[in-house]
Amino acid sequence: MAKLKGEERGVTMEVLHDACKNWGFFELANHGISHEFMDRVETLTKEHYKQCMEHRESTFCLRYLPESNISDIPDLNDEHRRVMKDFATELEKLAERLTEQLCENLGIEEGYLKKAFSGSEGPNFGTKVSNYPPCPHPELFKGLGAHTDADGIVLLFKDDRGSGLQLLKDGEWVDVPPMRHTIVNLGDQLEVITNGEYKSVMHRVLAPTSGNRMSIALFYNPGNDAVVSPSPALATWRSELAESEVYPSFVSTTT
Repeated sequence: MAKLKGEERGVTMEVLHDACKNWGFFELANHGISHEFMDRVETLTKEHYKQCMEHRESTFCLRYLPESNISDIPDLNDEHRRVMKDFATELEKLAERLTEQLCENLGIEEGYLKKAFSGSEGPNFGTKVSNYPPCPHPELFKGLGAHTDADGIVLLFKDDRGSGLQLLKDGEWVDVPPMRHTIVNLGDQLEVITNGEYKSVMHRVLAPTSGNRMSIALFYNPGNDAVVSPSPALATWRSELAESEVYPSFVSTTT
């Protein structure tokens, strides 16, 4: 995101716009959250799995907005709770900065997406932390099947032990290489708000064949009472759909 502040801003905004229209995924680097801090989040989370969850479920969820449940998650030590709260604060700011760039590229009112997500109580914002152990027989396990995400914007942080993530592009599955930066995934609700201008893309995750793989997904979603419908500024086509369907029927196969 550093390039958005310099001479390369115009080109970078064009690249972002193309990624949102044609891929629904993109890598976000130089976003202002230090690698040292993200490494600390990863280390604490892996220690938590090793100490408390190695023989239990492989996923836990933290909710930050509108109300936090982080104090209710068992076995998290005080440092882990504090670091995850700080992490969420930084990522909420990042998500809001990103929505401003999307508004500019879409040619809609500044702050529109933030307002659309807020409702009367603010957006929903939470984390899903997942640990994927190696699968001894990956040919018998399909991993996370093909789907789109029912969310607004997903910020995905992964370790570098193999991605397993694939996107469906022009009828072919495309591998997403392991990245230690942030992967941004646009969900169904953002596709609705942009009236299909930006895409929620079918993707899947293959089972790991060696080593543990960890991911932290942060979901920035419309609030509980937010009305999800196309922006009037983007509803010049398919206007009948925009008026008659709050959540269009083109959305399918979601999680």
